[in-house]
Amino acid sequence: MLFVIDQGTTSTRVALFNSTGQVIAQEQIELRQYYPEPGWVEHDPEEIWQAVLDCGRLALQHAKISAEKITAIGITNQRETTILWQADSQSHCLARSPHSRHVS
Repeated sequence: MLFVIDQGTTSTRVALFNSTGQVIAQEQIELRQYYPEPGWVEHDPEEIWQAVLDCGRLALQHAKISAEKITAIGITNQRETTILWQADSQSHCLARSPHSRHVS
C-alpha cells in the first residue's frame, strides 16, 4: 500500500494506493491562511502537522487497513514554506511559516 501526502498551500491531502495504482482512500483538510501583509501568506506549522496526522488516520480508517500495511510513503509539497524549530523546544515551532507569494 502506497501512502501519499500532498501538502499544498491551501490544504493537506492523503491518498492510499493499492499495488495496481488504484486509489483506495483519499482525505483532504483545508488549511487556514494568514495574510500579514500584501503578497504574503503564512501557515501554522502545528496545524499542518495535525492535518497530516488526521488525514492519514481517516484514510486508513476508510480503507479499513492498519498502518502496518503501508509499504511506501510519497510526499509532495508546495516547496515555498520554511519552518524553524528551536532545539530545546520539544519540537514546537517558533512561528507561523511564511512564504512570499503573490496572492489575489
